[in-house]
Parts: sequence; structure tokens; C-alpha cells
Amino acid sequence: MNNLAVKPVSNPEKIQNSSTSPSPVAADANGRVSIRGLSIHYGSGNQRHVAVDTTNLEIAPGEFVCLLGPSGCGKSTLLNSIAGFVPPTEGVVLVDGKPVKAPGPERGMVFQQHSLFPWKKVLDNVAFGPLMAGVSKAEAEQTARNFLEIVGLSAFADRYPATLSGGMQQRVGIARALANNPSVLLMDEPFGALDAQTRSMMQENLLELWGRFRNTVVFVTHDIDEAVFLSDRVVVMSASPGRIIADIPVGLPRPRDPEIVTNHEFLEVKKHCLELIRQETLKAFARQNQNVED
Repeated sequence: MNNLAVKPVSNPEKIQNSSTSPSPVAADANGRVSIRGLSIHYGSGNQRHVAVDTTNLEIAPGEFVCLLGPSGCGKSTLLNSIAGFVPPTEGVVLVDGKPVKAPGPERGMVFQQHSLFPWKKVLDNVAFGPLMAGVSKAEAEQTARNFLEIVGLSAFADRYPATLSGGMQQRVGIARALANNPSVLLMDEPFGALDAQTRSMMQENLLELWGRFRNTVVFVTHDIDEAVFLSDRVVVMSASPGRIIADIPVGLPRPRDPEIVTNHEFLEVKKHCLELIRQETLKAFARQNQNVED
């Protein structure tokens, strides 16, 4: 693999690969995410904290992009800004050319811990979004049944979330997000709380769903193997304040299976990501020690 040196933040690094790329998405497809000069600050005066600092990022319709970085680097804050939960202090987030000012149905969100309504059955949880969009109850329930079938949970439509395993709850969460037909799917460490085997199966299932619907996916993770396995690009963020320090194309062929983790190109990208994360983690530790001494 060539060109592994990190370039300045204003021109994030790209590793060139010659492997097979995913099938193209139509030029007029929805789901383009544009982040321009984004900074997000919390507090003021001595309590002011810069979570994300002067960040620029372009994500094409249908791309699968993973955000990777050390703990506390602003990955989730950046994702929540795309979702419309966190307003920019400076700059702008655009989806299909329109500024993001609040949550919207064109952006589906899946959290690390499921956000299902515990008092609603699985079917009603998935049908909730379409109902809020104004469709009839019958149509909303049929949409919910369709997506539960897609994620393999048709038999659990009348169960309550508490009776499901963690992996099943997350599959319901993904079905609920997809039921609104979003052009952008935002995922904040959705498999982080799962055991290794379930996590692996969920990754494969997610890629199958993405291959079918080709939503734009922005996926936050701490797991380097997960980032490389899933994505078209791994966007690496610095230690706080969060900036993009590398934008690494993953040219591995699709569809991907678990054995690809032994592929030479996979290991090269993983190694490079490890080096970047280690450097940024050491910087974070050094800053924390400095703060204690001060």
C-alpha cells in the first residue's frame, strides 16, 4: 500500500487502492453530507470546551464512512450534529444541500443502547416513524412487518423489547430507522455493547442491508477492525479538540466476508489506523497529565 504519510488537516490523507469498488450510486441520488468549517463548543469562559474544531468532510450518496478516533475526540458530537441534535457553533452541516437545523426523517439514527419504547411491542416500535409521517395505521404496520422480515424478526413482532436479546434489540432499532426510508443512516457505536460473535453477525447483516438499500451510512466506532471491515472510507479524528487528520479509502472488494480480515490490504489499513490512534491517544494522555500538573 502506498502514500501512508499523513497530510495536513486541511487536506486529509487518502491512501490509494486499486481493489474493486462498490457498485456506483446514481448521480442524482439523495444522501450527500457536506460538513464545512464545523466547530462545536460547549460552555464559555474558563469552562469553554472545544469538542469539534474547524472540520470539513464530504460524503457522497451511498457511501459507507466510519468515524474512528480515541475516546473523547468528538466522533459522537460530529455525528449528533449531522443528526440535528447538536447545533454548530461555527460552520454548517448540509444534507443534500440543505442546512441541518433539527432532526429530520431523511436522517435515521441508531444508538449504542437501543432507544426502543419499552411499553410498545416490536411492531409498534417500527411502525412509529411512518405513523408520525402521516401514513395510515394499516400502511405503517405493513411497512413495519416488511422491515422486520428483512432483519429476520417477523416472529417477534408481538414481543416487547425487554424480552429480546441485545442483538435483536439493535436489529429492531435498525428496522425502525430504515422504516422512515432515510437517505442517511447515522450509527453511534451500535454494536459496542454486544458480544464478539453477535457483533460479527450484526456487521455482516448491516452490510447486507446497506447493499440492498444503499443509504449513506456514517458509523462511529472505537473498533479498528470493525471500521475497516465495514467502510468505504475510514475518517480518523484527532484527540480533543476533534479534527480530521486522515481520510483513508478502503479499497477491499465487496461483498465482504469475515475471512477478509486476513487480507494483506486489510492488515495494511488496520496497521496504519492503529498507528494514528496510538499517536492521538498518547497526545490525549499527555494533555490530561498536563492539566493535572497545572
